[in-house]
Amino acid sequence: MVARGLRALRAAAAGRGRGGRRGLSTRPARAPAADYQDAIRTLNSLQTNASFLEQLRRERPDPRAQLEAMRGFLERSGLQVEDLDGLNIIHVTGTKGKGSACAFTERILRGYGLKTGFYSSPHLVQVRERIRINGQPLSKELFSKYFWLVYNRLEETKDAAQASMPAYFRFLTIMAFHVFLQEKVDLAVLEVGIGGAYDCTNIIRTPVVCGVSSLGIDHTSILGDTVEKIAWQKGGIFKPGVPAFTVPQPERPLEVLRDRAREIGCPLYVCPELDAFEAGSQALELGLAGGHQRSNAALALQLARTWLQRRGYEAGPEVLPEVPPSTEPSVPLAPVFHPSDAMIQGLRDTEWLGRTQVLPHGAVTWYLDGAHTTSSIQACVRWFRQAALSHDKPQDGSEVRVLLFNATGDRDTAALLKLLLPCHFDYAVFCPNFTELSVTGSADQQNFTVTLENALTRCLENQKTWGRLLEEKGGQETPWLSPPRQVGGLLEPAPLRGGGAALLLVPPAERPLNSPSLVFPCLSHALQWIAQGRDPHLPAPPPKGGAHPQPVASSGAVLLQEAAAIHVLVTGSLHLVGGVLKLLDPSLSQ
Repeated sequence: MVARGLRALRAAAAGRGRGGRRGLSTRPARAPAADYQDAIRTLNSLQTNASFLEQLRRERPDPRAQLEAMRGFLERSGLQVEDLDGLNIIHVTGTKGKGSACAFTERILRGYGLKTGFYSSPHLVQVRERIRINGQPLSKELFSKYFWLVYNRLEETKDAAQASMPAYFRFLTIMAFHVFLQEKVDLAVLEVGIGGAYDCTNIIRTPVVCGVSSLGIDHTSILGDTVEKIAWQKGGIFKPGVPAFTVPQPERPLEVLRDRAREIGCPLYVCPELDAFEAGSQALELGLAGGHQRSNAALALQLARTWLQRRGYEAGPEVLPEVPPSTEPSVPLAPVFHPSDAMIQGLRDTEWLGRTQVLPHGAVTWYLDGAHTTSSIQACVRWFRQAALSHDKPQDGSEVRVLLFNATGDRDTAALLKLLLPCHFDYAVFCPNFTELSVTGSADQQNFTVTLENALTRCLENQKTWGRLLEEKGGQETPWLSPPRQVGGLLEPAPLRGGGAALLLVPPAERPLNSPSLVFPCLSHALQWIAQGRDPHLPAPPPKGGAHPQPVASSGAVLLQEAAAIHVLVTGSLHLVGGVLKLLDPSLSQ
């Protein structure tokens, strides 16, 4: 029985591995009329597969050479770096909150009647979300048009010296530049991918203004293992004479940003807190929930105001008297001003899926937040506890809390999981970011940078860590649930009406766990178990048939079926949140 389940998983893993590349793309050029899915499948061939990524980590190529290679790809696509000067770019970096700050900024400036371009990453459901015009993802037709335009040009310019194609993110960055130039946007908001100094977006020469959101520890294998090293990388987007703004930072990383700004010749300012903009007036309403969004909104106000002033669109809102800081700052404070009506409306109307998002689906309420650093998980916990408390308690008190978690890359998952303990989850579910076991799902969410086997191993390690953290904290969170007495194997796929198989569970750790936790190999199975047929957007879990489920799964299913309310926090990875959104809201795939 266990062997049959393992064979099913290995077959799925083998299927996922097909299509990844070891090095160069050999796919022939395609006609621009090819449809969207053809474009996405070809784009996926530019993903760097897991083994090649590991080789790159070991060899650690010169990042400056990588940036120079990006310039070469841009030129082969038909653009010069100086062509990008006309995009009137707002360039934003940071560890957490940079996407939200970009979303606030774009929405504010769109409210002035400007045609906006917005480049961000990662996407949640469809790749075209990364390139937006006036807040809307590029249409499938336009995406296909520009994809094949750029792809064919790069194919045609291959020679013995330049035989390669740009990798996935580089290609999309080049494509975004083509889109924004040909669609004649008034401005482009550019979110940095990773870091700043050597990120491929940093080939731009003259942005109008730059921004830095909150700094923390992330991507340590690329950016360094201290917040000071990371701050140095982030400050690499500063340009001579171009004003830059940062949210308040801890003392040492702020000093690094100050030194980078002085070295480059960039005027740098610290954004006052949003409270300063509300003095003597009504509180500003934000479209994004959570107290941590207030610093992102304050950054957006400064970026939007500076852009408007530097491009000559208006003299700028009236400046308020400066609030003197309690101590002499190492970086001057930016001015406080009266936000215009368009700014106030823009902050209120901002939408940014997958960040502090609540989806009420009948008895099940989903709380989605792509937090994946210690500081962002802390903010997520504050938001979730407040949001869950704001819901009316069931009269009989039968409320169940579930954590759905995954983390990718080199992140310290033990540190992240420890921060989630105060939420007092009744169950923890660990799952890779794959929506289905089958490889025939949406090409938009195919990911060759990690194997299913490695992803499942990571989930099992997270499950063991969760159990250990609960033991250290003082025992089991839910004393009414008996721990399993024996270790179960994979559930044998059982025949279902209309075909298919029963939910697959991955075997738990080598020893019995004190905590009620489960590992599923894909999101569709995990969501079906959590919802137990009580979310109208999800199918009910299959009947057990002849399979013998783990005790936690069977006893938990009964409690989930009988609970008056189920609150589910989905966090740890934006890719995880994207997969969940795809299953909970199929309209996002249209």
